[in-house]
Amino acid sequence: MNETTDAAYPVVLQVLPALDGGGVERGTVEVTQAIARAGGRALVASAGGRLVSSVERAGGRHFRLPLDSKSPWRLWRNAAALAELIRRERVDIVHARSRAPAWSAWLAARRTGVHFVTTYHAPYGENFPLKRRYNAVMAQGEIVIAISNFVAGLIRSRHGVPPERIRVIPRGVDPAVFDPARVSIDRMAKLAKAWRVEDGHPTIMLPGRLTRWKGQTVLIEALARMRNREACVVLVGSDQGRAKFSAELVALAARLGVSGRVRMVGHCDDMPAALMLSDVVVSPSIAPEGFGRVVIEAQSMARIVIGTDHGGAAETIEDGVTGMRVPPGDAAALAVALDAALAMDAEARAAMGEAARASVSARYTTAGLQAATLDVYREVLG
Repeated sequence: MNETTDAAYPVVLQVLPALDGGGVERGTVEVTQAIARAGGRALVASAGGRLVSSVERAGGRHFRLPLDSKSPWRLWRNAAALAELIRRERVDIVHARSRAPAWSAWLAARRTGVHFVTTYHAPYGENFPLKRRYNAVMAQGEIVIAISNFVAGLIRSRHGVPPERIRVIPRGVDPAVFDPARVSIDRMAKLAKAWRVEDGHPTIMLPGRLTRWKGQTVLIEALARMRNREACVVLVGSDQGRAKFSAELVALAARLGVSGRVRMVGHCDDMPAALMLSDVVVSPSIAPEGFGRVVIEAQSMARIVIGTDHGGAAETIEDGVTGMRVPPGDAAALAVALDAALAMDAEARAAMGEAARASVSARYTTAGLQAATLDVYREVLG
């Protein structure tokens, strides 16, 4: 603790590449809110983005630095800038959330003697030499937060971090926001009109940025294999500049003869209403996700969710109870599961949706994430 800061009210600096959207970014906003509500000072450093205003509304203060760069020269410059910020703002804890800025944050924490915490958000790839060393900075926290038991296992096996330094804190949703009873017909109708989602046609939704490992190609292939020929697929998410992949998806749908039943609608600011439009939500990631927030968001909306049987989804989806799991990359198995989900009667569909929402309310809430993270801060401060 800095001597000018009351022990109950630390100054926490969260560090990440940018604030453009995604699970890491939303978690940063949620923890900012928790720090501010607890009476602490919540600082965030990033290269900026559309969620900067969310940080500020949550009670935080944002500092713009080029933390989205992986250049070794820039990492050193960022370390110096962060060290200056830490001293000037009398920071007690630096919380790093991504690898490149974590190297700068780790160096800055060492130079200034403040506490260093990390959140290990994903099963980072190790497909070329030295990649494990690059990833290892995320295991350097005094306490390393893992977003799932799956990720905690990777931290232990890859980096040799002892269990006593790992805290599993799953991602969460606000059940009051992701609540079917709070979504008006008007909100749903607005999206349905904009996206050309027609009444009477079952809607299969995949929320997530357009990138190959998220499994959009698998879902389009599954759509072409389904017995149900009325269903349409809605891909909700930006391609974030991956125009080539977007064009590939359009071409795949055309080649398989399902172009008229695929909608690519881009980013959506009203995900509760979007999820309410769906009959089934799919998370068909080819590579294992560290957690997969979209699964619990859909479950909180009492939607039927089909996810791939690896990574975080294997923890959040109880097969046959709160959703369904299929092998990764298996379009045929996904098609069978989609047909089965759409063929469920109203009673069975409601029962699975209610079980899913109850599971989220018990295990995966924003309030739970916030409380557990504040506990980590208290623990490192002793």
